[in-house]
Amino acid sequence: MTEEFPQGKMPYEPEPFWRDTSQLNTFSPLKIDTETDVAIVGGGITGITTAYLLSKKGFKVAILEAGNLLNGTTGHTTAKVTAQHGLIYDEFIQHLGEEKAKLYYEANNEALNFVRQTSKELKINCDFSDEDSYMYAISDEYARKIHKEFDAYQKLGIHSEFVDDIPLPIDVKGAVIMKSQGQFHPLNYLKALVDEIIKAGGEIYEQTTAIDIDETTPKPTIITRDGHRVACQFAIACSHFPFVDKKGFYFARLHAERSYILAVRAKLDYPGGMFYSADSPTRSLRYTPMNGEKLILISGDGHKTGQGKSTYKHYQALEEFGEEVLGIEEIKYRWSAQDLYTLDKVPYVGPITSKKTNILIATGYRKWGMTNGTAAAHLLADLVAEKSNPYEELYSPSRFYADPSIKKFLKQNIDVAAHLIEGKIDIADKRVEDIGNDEGSIVMVNGKRAGCYKDADGNINLVDTTCTHMGCEVEWNSGDRSWDCPCHGSRFDVGGDVIEGPAKKALKKVDLN
Repeated sequence: MTEEFPQGKMPYEPEPFWRDTSQLNTFSPLKIDTETDVAIVGGGITGITTAYLLSKKGFKVAILEAGNLLNGTTGHTTAKVTAQHGLIYDEFIQHLGEEKAKLYYEANNEALNFVRQTSKELKINCDFSDEDSYMYAISDEYARKIHKEFDAYQKLGIHSEFVDDIPLPIDVKGAVIMKSQGQFHPLNYLKALVDEIIKAGGEIYEQTTAIDIDETTPKPTIITRDGHRVACQFAIACSHFPFVDKKGFYFARLHAERSYILAVRAKLDYPGGMFYSADSPTRSLRYTPMNGEKLILISGDGHKTGQGKSTYKHYQALEEFGEEVLGIEEIKYRWSAQDLYTLDKVPYVGPITSKKTNILIATGYRKWGMTNGTAAAHLLADLVAEKSNPYEELYSPSRFYADPSIKKFLKQNIDVAAHLIEGKIDIADKRVEDIGNDEGSIVMVNGKRAGCYKDADGNINLVDTTCTHMGCEVEWNSGDRSWDCPCHGSRFDVGGDVIEGPAKKALKKVDLN
């Protein structure tokens, strides 16, 4: 182990429990031009659920996935299936009004019930269980906020309860419980939906990166990086960050945040239930069955992508919390996740712009993608089928609420500008020879900034640190060994290849000589 990644209980490589315990089918890349009714870009919970719903309605569907199915945000989730999304309902009542706040709850509650019911109908072995969801406060400030949130629950008719204690050894100052929520193994659930899509004649292509949409043709035509074309009646971007913008200015209306997860065997018995701290930094707890015992997922410590302290320290913070609350026998897995935030915290789901009604998007789930992604899939399927949906206006990407959107828009883009300028004028004080094995850093090479990573054998990977999206400078992510952009959340592996968009092109290679 290196100084950057010290020896300890922590697994050396990040790997989600879900991917390690699910047998997923693989699919070939798209190798020819093709045509379909609906082309869906992105093979996560939204893309797969949308394809499942549309295939049941008789539409011919095709999913295009840049990497492997369920290896993005869905494969790295905590997989809480709940409408309790942090301190949100009081805020929504204040900013959006009681009617829209209630619609948001109803959309996510219906999504929870859909997952619960579909698991039963298809007899999916995905460890779905009904659990109460607790949100607790440890400070006086957040205790007041918890009380306001509970008041909002009562206004909206949410089945809930306020309690003074929780069944964990944490000194709390109150908690609000949202009753009968859920948790599951997301990949086992979605694998069953993939099987149903294939049975219905749907097509799935992996290692197929969509880069643009040609609108000069009679039908929208998706163009892939390899030059193949997919003509369709509807093109749907479920690709986390929309792979096309079409002047929706999503790069200015979304920001990316990362969060961290440890999966541990605990010394103390876990009481069941799902827990989430209102205070910052957030802490989240749930369990999942593993070989007859409870594997506890400890998550939180979110921050803007590419910004803040060494990412490994976020894992350490969660380890310290786990030791204090439950005692850690063994850390079985560690991984991180990335999610997008909209200006008003409500996802963007619907036409990419008001004038392009056959190009649809779904993004901005704010770390609550299991229900928001499922709700988005229902809305997308209804839009394609020209069926009315009560949540269309709520989720419309073309909406704009002056409060809080103007303030968030300005703050977000001032932050982007600051990082853009800071990255350009920052001079690295390290050289390639200063970097140890299995370490990464910004270095100077021939008088210019470069990103250097040396693997465990001392082999050198050098990349240009200028993000290929909009020219910001990437930063080293020690916890996940990646180059992350602090402006719009693009991520690249040690060799410069894209891990997550909005960037579409790899970082340029840099020659040492």
